[in-house]
Amino acid sequence: MLRSFSEADRAFLDLEYNARLIAPEFDKEAVYQAASASSLKRGERVPDLVYDDWSGSKLDIYPAQPGSPLFVWIHGGYWRSSTKEENAFVVPGFVEAGISVATVDYTLAPRVSLDEIVRQVRRSIAWVHRNAAVYGIDARRLHIGGHSAGGQLVGMLLADGWRSQLDLPDDLFGVAATISGLHDLRPLVHSFVNEPLKLDEAAAIRNSPLLDLPRQSRAHLIASCGQRESDEFKRQTQTYLQRWTSRGFSGEEVVMPGFHHFDIILELEKPGNALFDAIRRGIAERH
Repeated sequence: MLRSFSEADRAFLDLEYNARLIAPEFDKEAVYQAASASSLKRGERVPDLVYDDWSGSKLDIYPAQPGSPLFVWIHGGYWRSSTKEENAFVVPGFVEAGISVATVDYTLAPRVSLDEIVRQVRRSIAWVHRNAAVYGIDARRLHIGGHSAGGQLVGMLLADGWRSQLDLPDDLFGVAATISGLHDLRPLVHSFVNEPLKLDEAAAIRNSPLLDLPRQSRAHLIASCGQRESDEFKRQTQTYLQRWTSRGFSGEEVVMPGFHHFDIILELEKPGNALFDAIRRGIAERH
């Protein structure tokens, strides 16, 4: 267990988890917003559905044909930035493939704790499961994906101990895609990432998917990380996938040569690349 860090270790972690250092010229907010602009204008969108009355957090649904599966997308931003609208670029390719999409917002740090963010995202899944039929979605074909901090939230959706509390089936998910995900939060306690989060070691352990794998799962894990990302992001991806498959669960790694932390998810805009096609294929195979 990681407990003691020197100043050198802290400097190393700050470098490793500062994804902007790899591509300083890439303005992710501007690029994501521009890529999402057309998605927000075309096709059917049911916006701002409140899924959690206590927080008022909302999600958008982009329906495909009746009886379609649903891919729930959870944005990244180190739990402190980004929005569902800024991530609408993930929608068109999946909808055109007959897969409905939901993009989820959650209250950002430091306004709330990471425990509360996890609670909200779990509530979003309960809401879409219960309301799926209203939007022509097959509640038995539910799939999840997330980027960076969203990858951590995907992992916390796979963990045990919450579905029964919300009267949800254990075999809820088909595909679970974590892209450049953060699965072990213990190193982050000792980096700049923790400044708004204020995690202590207990909270980091409690919210680390690597340390909270389910006892059983039918979910197919798709784990991916850009080849240009730091060693720590690569380690987070590979260690979680290895731990997952060592339990006999289904999983695969999608290698993405030439991509960094921010442009990798732009591949979800369109078919014909390894990441999009792996998710689409996984959804098609899990009815």
